[in-house]
Amino acid sequence: MKAISFVKMHGTGNDFIIIDVLKQKATLGPEQVKQMCRRRLGIGSDQLILIGPSRKADFKMRIFNADGGEVEMCGNGIRCVAKYLLDGKLTSKKTLEIETLAGIVKPEVLKDGRVKVDMGTPILEGNKIPVKLSGRVINRTIKAGDREFRITCVSMGNPHCVIFVDKVGKFAVAQYGPILEHHPLFPKRTNVEFVERISIKEIRMRTWERGTGETAACGSGACAAVVAGVLNSKIERKNLVHLLGGELGVEWAKDEHVYLTGHAEEVFRGEVRI
Repeated sequence: MKAISFVKMHGTGNDFIIIDVLKQKATLGPEQVKQMCRRRLGIGSDQLILIGPSRKADFKMRIFNADGGEVEMCGNGIRCVAKYLLDGKLTSKKTLEIETLAGIVKPEVLKDGRVKVDMGTPILEGNKIPVKLSGRVINRTIKAGDREFRITCVSMGNPHCVIFVDKVGKFAVAQYGPILEHHPLFPKRTNVEFVERISIKEIRMRTWERGTGETAACGSGACAAVVAGVLNSKIERKNLVHLLGGELGVEWAKDEHVYLTGHAEEVFRGEVRI
């Protein structure tokens, strides 16, 4: 067995195991990722992230869900990666270019310690999200389980299905989340955001993450929720998103890019044998 160093971090309660493969070698299969992410028998996390060198950008991150599957992008995860790199003096740049499966993403560490991420422009065409529906998928009706939902679909480098509900705190996320995640409309499955409008400037959200389950926060999901809210004429482009783990600022700016801002915190460091 080999000892691997890791750092546990979280962004608004969305937690990650971060393994730096700039300094050490670590080859992980799906079963090892699943074991490390288990809450009681492993380290415990929503996702595991590998940070390594890149030929296209400053660094490269690979993101794995708790079920062992690799995914394209994670807004809270990349905020944690940027904070880790700057705090660990692995870079002196306050604005970084990070290679992901969704392309190069640019996080910026602000003076107050928060991290702002240019999440790029949202993808709205159904076949590119992907969703098996033509054109933009805005307020479309689908059936899932024993009820119908009106869905708005957005990709922020990864697929999201946004549903506006009343009293999201009481909504049966654990019941309908997995049904929607695995709905045949979504060939790569989907993340699902259940969103309650508080005002034109604030929303409250709970997320069922693809391959993980309900999480305390989802950065790309918060971005998708704001985009969906604007598309449905429910909210303004600059919004405060309330999540189980705290708050995130999201702005769908005039340049059509979506900007995500929030805190990223180190929890502890350790060593695991695999």
